Amino acid sequence: MKMDRPALHAEEMLRAVAMRDRAYEGRFLYGVETTRIFCRPSCPSRAAKPENLRFFADVPEAQAAGYRACKRCRPEERPFDVEKAQEIARLIEKRAEEALPLSRLAAAVGLSPTHMQKLFKAVFGVSPKAYQDGLRARRFKELLRDGDGVTGAIYEAGYGSPSRVYGEGRRNIGMAPSAYRAGGAGETISYACRHCALGQLMMAATDRGVCFVMFGESEAALLDALAAEFPKARLQKSIEADGERLSRWIDALDAHLSSRGPRPELPLDLRGTAFQLLVWRFLICIPEGNVVSYADVAAGIGKPKAHRAAASACAANRLAVLAPCHRVLRGDGGLGGYRWGVNRKRALLDMERAGLPEARKR
Repeated sequence: MKMDRPALHAEEMLRAVAMRDRAYEGRFLYGVETTRIFCRPSCPSRAAKPENLRFFADVPEAQAAGYRACKRCRPEERPFDVEKAQEIARLIEKRAEEALPLSRLAAAVGLSPTHMQKLFKAVFGVSPKAYQDGLRARRFKELLRDGDGVTGAIYEAGYGSPSRVYGEGRRNIGMAPSAYRAGGAGETISYACRHCALGQLMMAATDRGVCFVMFGESEAALLDALAAEFPKARLQKSIEADGERLSRWIDALDAHLSSRGPRPELPLDLRGTAFQLLVWRFLICIPEGNVVSYADVAAGIGKPKAHRAAASACAANRLAVLAPCHRVLRGDGGLGGYRWGVNRKRALLDMERAGLPEARKR
């Protein structure tokens, strides 16, 4: 690995490239000796071996060394104004419960709406609206966890109406029913398997997020289950592709199950009917340590007579723990069924209860 003009320590730049850290935009560029291409620190291209990296202070220096600009991250264009994007983020965080049209945000930071939106997405990877939706969803969960009623939490989080909660959920983590019915045709799904406290655990993901988390007795059985869920998709073990992201995700979930680490907040690619998506979104909002009945789920999505359909949607859930259907009990308080076995359901509930403060256990 060669170094030109080391404004930063090599270790720091290597770490920034490995993490695709947008905070280093404009501070340096890196080139890959095997391809003779130079990139921004946050470039989403497949990571190169550290020994093949060479660092540059700016575009002219990289070009003078005979490197060509990457067509994905376009380092020859103006560096991202990270501080300006962070200013926008702080404004959204301060007023997440308000209506924030692009024109209002843009005027506050002295940019055009188009430029502001492009800058924000380049730095944070999501639109300002998606960022605000995420803040509202997190606030909604916090209010529920603190004991607020569902209706009060909905309005205090800034949704305006119950339908907004589930509408935003469909936009952010759902997909079109037609794509669901296609059985994954034309898609590549990567998977990884771990042995955790509850047995074999498989996680699979598309480029949108996690689409499958299941427990089983063996990797072969879980792979059969994955193929049954997505019969037309191309399945590949994560080691065969750029599986670093998926490996981090399943490691985080394994840590949650095996050593009581925090439950990871992962991007989800939920696939189901419109009704199933309503149910699964509701499940995601149930705070850890809480339980509800199937009737509560039906009422919570605005369909109080559909408790049997809600139970069926729970049974069809393919995202164990991440869409926590184990927190749904029968009306009489019994455990009821669980796709991955009642013993696992009991173990999950006991684990969550053990992690509660003493005041909430009473």
